[in-house]
Amino acid sequence: MAKNGSISNSVIKRLPRYYRFLGELLKQDIVRISSRELSVRMKLTASQIRQDLNCFGGFGQQGYGYNVEELHNEIGKILGVDKNFNTILIGAGNLGRAIATHINFESRGCKLIGIFDNNPEITGESVSGLEIIHTDKLEAFCKRNKPVVAILCIPKANTQAIADMLVKMGVKAFWNFSHYDLSIEYEGIAVENVHLGDSLLTLTYGANHL
Repeated sequence: MAKNGSISNSVIKRLPRYYRFLGELLKQDIVRISSRELSVRMKLTASQIRQDLNCFGGFGQQGYGYNVEELHNEIGKILGVDKNFNTILIGAGNLGRAIATHINFESRGCKLIGIFDNNPEITGESVSGLEIIHTDKLEAFCKRNKPVVAILCIPKANTQAIADMLVKMGVKAFWNFSHYDLSIEYEGIAVENVHLGDSLLTLTYGANHL
């Protein structure tokens, strides 16, 4: 866990990248790696890597480096990949279906237990082994199953009201794909706003300035 108070968002944003790179090293049967070797692979400085990991207590040994499996497991625990958080997805349109189908939730600490949509024409259809449930049953479902994470693939106009209701039902974290910058005024709520269009514009900026 964090060694000295809160961790900066920039460090938190790098943790999944460490986890992913270390997972690739495990697949290559690499047992240990130095911060310098890891820095070359990740295009970070060795000092940056050491500083980031020291935020959580540090994991390397002088003259040995990092045990890849141990570091991968420890970062996984920090990220919560072992928690298996009950997760619901709201909005079973093209984006919602793609996320439900192609994201490996279990390897990322989540268990998708329910998919919802307000369109009665698709209620009852199966996506990734789950039946789409009408949103008028969402509150009752949350009372029974107590989801912790909600994925929002819904129109901008509906986002805040749905999020407010879910917070009251005990949801603690939102992966938000709507075009609404969700900023819930509740203590202890985690929000990750995802703007795919912004990401593409960042790419076109790069292409425009080559």
